[in-house]
Amino acid sequence: MKKRMKFLLIVVVVVVLALFMTACGSNSGSTSKNTTIRVGTKDFTENLVVGELYALALEGAGYKVERVSNIAGSVIHTSLVSNKIDLYPEYTGTGLLAVLKMKLLISPDDVYQTVKDEYEKQFKITWLQYSKANDSAGLFIRTEVSKKFGIITISDLQKHASELRFASQGEFDQREDGIPALKKVYGDFNWKSSKVYDNGLKYEVLKNNEADVSPAYTTEGQLVNTNEFTLLEDDKHVWPPYNLAPVIRDNVLAAHPDIADVINKVSATLNTKTLTALNAKVDVDKKEYEKVAKEYYELIK
Repeated sequence: MKKRMKFLLIVVVVVVLALFMTACGSNSGSTSKNTTIRVGTKDFTENLVVGELYALALEGAGYKVERVSNIAGSVIHTSLVSNKIDLYPEYTGTGLLAVLKMKLLISPDDVYQTVKDEYEKQFKITWLQYSKANDSAGLFIRTEVSKKFGIITISDLQKHASELRFASQGEFDQREDGIPALKKVYGDFNWKSSKVYDNGLKYEVLKNNEADVSPAYTTEGQLVNTNEFTLLEDDKHVWPPYNLAPVIRDNVLAAHPDIADVINKVSATLNTKTLTALNAKVDVDKKEYEKVAKEYYELIK
């Protein structure tokens, strides 16, 4: 009888231990940080900085991170869908127009909700919370010229186009969301002259008084220099909002739901002014983007 009781006791202990180990294993499987999260980025400064912020935040939460940087914008969505990366920083306007090929929307909330719903339906991809940072297309002008003619909006610019020299990047003249979109909304822009320059030279071109107006993205670092350059208001809303937000594959988020809070905390700190300043540290001050991201992360973590 004693032997039988001893045997049963041993069995009970073994079963309890087994259940305990199984529970621990199950728990670690749902919150394990052993899985490497692959953070992708596009091949320009802003996306590299923000992607690095995501990576640092994930590492701060205990995750292993693989950085997959400098992916061409034309293929990064495919990289996410085809399981080559797990998440990356995207723009709501890009999702709406370039990926989904949908009609123009103006409200940031409407654009976000549309891409969020459609990405889930079509790709099993989740848009996390979008930031206030809006990296839209735009036009900038030499501040001296802005003051001379009283040009603060694109409507003002259109009225004075015949007095101004336009520095194009070539494709902007033909692209659907470039000059054709501007003409459709604002009317013709009969520039005094129009010449094509390399995109990387446009700020020097204007600074050297070789041109007066050029296309830009609204968070480009050089725009911090408001004494030299003035970003014009798109008062008739040619371009949709391009709010920055993380996009992540559903299966990754389901396995690691805490990632949402980790990354959303980063997004909540980013607005247009902040993002422009971060870009300026790289493009104007010539700091490494990893260092810029690290310094900023230390401030917000």
